[in-house]
Amino acid sequence: MHILGISAFYHDSAAVLLRDGKIVAAAQEERFTRKKHDASFPRAAIEFCLQTAAAEVSDLDYVVFYEKPLLKFDRLIETYLSFAPFGFMSFRQALPLWLREKLFTHRVLDEGLKRRYPGRFVYTEHHESHAASAFFPSPFEEAAIITMDGVGEWATATIGVGAGNRVEILQEIHFPHSLGLLYSAFTHFAGFKVNSGEYKLMGLAPYGSPRYADQIRRELIDIKEDGSFSLNMAYFNYCQGLTMTGRRFHQLFGSEPREPETPITEFFMDIAASVQQVTEEVMLKTAAHAHRITGKRSLCLAGGVALNCVGNGKILNEGPFEQFWIQPASGDAGGALGAAQFVWYQLLDNPRKPGPSDQQRGSLLGPRYASNDIVRFLEERNAVYQVVEDEQELCEMIAELLAGGQVVGWFQGRMEFGPRALGSRSILGDPRSDSMQKVMNLKIKFRESFRPFAPAVLREKAGEFFEVPEAFDSPYMLIVAPVRQSRRSDCAEELKGLKGFEKLPVRRSELPAVTHVDFSARVQTVDAERHPRFHRLLSSFEAVTGCPVLINTSFNVRGEPIVCSPDDAYRCFMATDMDVLVLEDCVLLKKHQPSENRVASESHLAQFELD
Repeated sequence: MHILGISAFYHDSAAVLLRDGKIVAAAQEERFTRKKHDASFPRAAIEFCLQTAAAEVSDLDYVVFYEKPLLKFDRLIETYLSFAPFGFMSFRQALPLWLREKLFTHRVLDEGLKRRYPGRFVYTEHHESHAASAFFPSPFEEAAIITMDGVGEWATATIGVGAGNRVEILQEIHFPHSLGLLYSAFTHFAGFKVNSGEYKLMGLAPYGSPRYADQIRRELIDIKEDGSFSLNMAYFNYCQGLTMTGRRFHQLFGSEPREPETPITEFFMDIAASVQQVTEEVMLKTAAHAHRITGKRSLCLAGGVALNCVGNGKILNEGPFEQFWIQPASGDAGGALGAAQFVWYQLLDNPRKPGPSDQQRGSLLGPRYASNDIVRFLEERNAVYQVVEDEQELCEMIAELLAGGQVVGWFQGRMEFGPRALGSRSILGDPRSDSMQKVMNLKIKFRESFRPFAPAVLREKAGEFFEVPEAFDSPYMLIVAPVRQSRRSDCAEELKGLKGFEKLPVRRSELPAVTHVDFSARVQTVDAERHPRFHRLLSSFEAVTGCPVLINTSFNVRGEPIVCSPDDAYRCFMATDMDVLVLEDCVLLKKHQPSENRVASESHLAQFELD
C-alpha cells in the first residue's frame, strides 16, 4: 500500500511516501527548485518520491494533505471580521490566492498529480499532523506530545498523548495567541526575515542580557502556571496588517524595527535574549503541565517552536520527562510525514511496533547519486578529481586535510529531510581552530559573523566534551548543551567588561569554533548505524588529532537551500572559499579546478536573495 503525504502553500512544502507503513522517501520542494522555503505545490518532490518507490500516481492508495483548508479559511474570514475595517489591505492581498488555490486544494492536488490519482483526498488537521509526526516515528510505545508553531487552522499549540497506533489532542491554544508568532514578531523587530531568521534571533540571544523579559511578560504575554498564555494584541499587527509588529510595540521598546543588513546594536541583542528567555519559560511550563496531565515518562515534540534547540536543551535538563524525541523536520515539511502516518496508523488501524531507535532512519530520506553518475557529471564539467574507492583510505585522506585547516564540502548518500545537514550534505571544518568560525561564516557561508556553528561528535565520546546525560543521543542536531567545564578556557578575566560582539574573539574552550559565547553548543551525535561513513570520518579525524569532533554546517550559502545534486554542490564549492569537495568517492581540490568553472558558479549563486 502506498500513501503520499503532502504539505504546501505556506512554507517549506514537501512530499513523503509510505509503502506498507515504512518511509520510502521524503523531500522538501526547495531542494529541487532551488527557491529557499519554496511553498509551491511540491511537484518535483512528489516525482522524486514516486521514482524512489518505482511507483506511478495510479499506484497510490491514499493522498493526504497536512491540514484542512476550509477550516483555515474560516479563521481568515473570522479574523478579518473581528478587526474590520482595519486589516482590509491584508485581507485583500490574501483573498485572491485563497480563491485561486488554497480554498480549492482538491483541484490543485488533482492537477498536480496529473489527474491520474483514482482515489479520494484525505485531510488531517495541521496540529494533528504535527502530533503524528512527533509520536509515530518515535521509539516510544506511549508518550506525551507537545506541538507549537505559528498557527495551523486555529490551533497554535497543543498538548496530546500517543499510545500504540493512536494520537489524541487533549488541550489547545488558539490563534491569535501564539508562541511561534511572538518569536516571529521579535525576529521581524530585530531585522531578520520571518520564517527563516528565527535561528538568527536564537543565535544572537547569548550576546545580550534579558533586561526586557519582565517587560515582555508584563505587557505582551500573560503566562499561566500550566504554560498556557495569551498575547496582548494591541501590540501586534499580524492579524490586521502587513507587518508583525505595530506602533505600540515600537513605542514600548523605544525603537523602530532594525533595518535588514544594518549593524546590530546591543539593544537588539538584549531584545533577542529577552524573548528567548520568555520562550524557554513557556516551553518548560508546558512540558511540566503535559507531564502532570498525561503521567507519561516520555515526551515527543514537533512544530516550528520545536526547532528552538536552546529551549529543547532546557526541557532535557530541567524538565520532568525521562526521555524525549523531537521530529527532525518539525516545521511544515514534517506535517506531510505526520499526515501520511496518521492515515496508516490511526485511520487504517495498522499495528505500530516501536524499536529501540526511531523509525526515521536518520532522516536520510532524500535523493542519492551513484558514483558513476557523479563521474559522468565531473567529466562534463572538465573538473579535476581523484577517485578513492577504499572508504578507510578516503576518510583518512579527508581527516588529514581537515586537520590541516582545510574546509571540506561533504556530499554522501541520501539527502537529509528537514532543515539540518546531518553529514550527507555538510560543510566540515576543524573545531579547534580560533579563526575557523569567522572564516566559514564570512568567506564560505556569506552570513553574519556572530552565527555559531554546531559540533558533530562521535556518540560514544559526547559526554567527554559536553554536559549531557549518559547514553545521550542527539542525531538530529536539535539540542543545545553546555561545553564541559574541563574543556573550557580560563577566560573570566578576558571576558570581564566585554559586551555583545566584543566577546566573539575570546577563546572559550578547546573547541572555539563550536563554543558559543555562553559556553553552549548545538550538539549532533554521530553513530555508526545511522551514519556509517560520517562516523568513520570522525574516527579518522580523532586518530589524527585526538579530537572526535568536527564543525558540521549545512552545505549551502546564505539565501540558498541545502544542496541536493552534484551540480548544486560543485557550483557552491566553486563559488566559495571551500578548499575540498568530496562527492561520494570523488575528491576535488579547489586549487586544481578550471578557473572558468569558478566564474560560472559565482554568477549562478548571485541569484540567491540574502535573508
